[in-house]
Amino acid sequence: MTGMEIALIGFGLMLLAIFARVPIAVAMAITGFVGIWYVRGTPAAPMAQLKTLTYDTFSSYSLSIVPLFLLMGQFATKSGMSGALFKAAQDWLGHRKGGVAMAAVGACAGFGAVCGSSLATASTMGQVALPEMRKRGYSDSLSTGVLAAGGTLGILIPPSVILVIYAILTEQNIVKMFIAALIPGLLAAAGYILTVAIYVRVRPDAASTADRVPYGQRMKSLAQTWPVFVIFGLVMYGIAGDWDWSSPGPDALFTPTEGAAVGAVLTGLYGLWTRELDWAGIKDCILSTATATAMIFFIVFGAAVFNSFLATTQAPQAMAEWVSSQGFAPLMVLTAMLIAYLIFGCVMDSLSMILLTIPIFFPIIEILDFGLTAEQTAIWFGILALIVVEVGLITPPVGMNLFIINSMAKDIPMVRTYSGVTPFVASDLVRVVILVAFPAITLWLVGVMFP
Repeated sequence: MTGMEIALIGFGLMLLAIFARVPIAVAMAITGFVGIWYVRGTPAAPMAQLKTLTYDTFSSYSLSIVPLFLLMGQFATKSGMSGALFKAAQDWLGHRKGGVAMAAVGACAGFGAVCGSSLATASTMGQVALPEMRKRGYSDSLSTGVLAAGGTLGILIPPSVILVIYAILTEQNIVKMFIAALIPGLLAAAGYILTVAIYVRVRPDAASTADRVPYGQRMKSLAQTWPVFVIFGLVMYGIAGDWDWSSPGPDALFTPTEGAAVGAVLTGLYGLWTRELDWAGIKDCILSTATATAMIFFIVFGAAVFNSFLATTQAPQAMAEWVSSQGFAPLMVLTAMLIAYLIFGCVMDSLSMILLTIPIFFPIIEILDFGLTAEQTAIWFGILALIVVEVGLITPPVGMNLFIINSMAKDIPMVRTYSGVTPFVASDLVRVVILVAFPAITLWLVGVMFP
């Protein structure tokens, strides 16, 4: 058999193992190990690779940013920031038709700026906003659908763990990836708010309006959100801002890893200051961070073994050469990849999709001519992949955000949550089309910050 045939069989067997409910990390690691054994003809080959693969994978300094951002998200979850964000957004938008749902989207965007996790954003904001919407008579579909969709903003608005992993895999600048995600993230929030506005006009009985809040109270509630703006601003400007005006280009105050550490410390100190976080809570945050980090790193390790198998078969290079020789239009190839992400998103989590597909897709993307530089293409494709992966979090049957929100309202049938999230999936797809058609939307801010 050719290397391509062996790789395709291995990929199919791995998917079968995943469908059989084998943990994704285990499925990738075992498939990769057996695949290398088969290609090399001896068990000594994968054993020899394992001796160095673990160290080579986890000795990357950039990976240290992952537990720090996870810890920052844990502190943010327990420090009470979510309540202040939702209260401020509700005071400003609640008097509009569907305003509380719009406020939930705005609060999810703000919380995502200090959390970096979709699941944590959906879970935390669901606890705050879902009871309020149900109390005000919002339909079950809209209440659960908007929170499931809003939670996805946690991995698109930086800091984002998935973006960090993508940047490491493709050897891109983490700071540039964060900057490139800002405008698409804001577009996502705006698109969800617009979707709510259209939804409540099509179905007026799905939402209500609240009393208009005086501007004095609005400003007061907005002022209560200062920790989010201060921490997010300091972390982002610290890693991307120009602190030396005498020289051209950004002169950062600290590296992304140092910025993550600063964000984690400030968020923890804020939790202690507000007394929402005590020493027992800090211990819980650290243990939760360790558990999540171990899970992520186990998936990273499994993907490293599987990708080593693919490299042994030389399938990614062969596929890239085949695509190049067929003369396919670059946009057609890109569209096929994005559709594949949508399909995989129905059965896989976002991190696994990125780790599994980037070593296969990225060599192909590199040889296609989109009229951009190699770095611009890598950044643009990364943001597109992240958005489509984000859609997978709210796509039946295995959209994780759907299950998290539905678990908070067990009396609501899952089919209503599926129904409620459908308009937001449509909003995501429209946004993908816009960003594919106009790469400058994604790349403009990077060009301004890094001329």
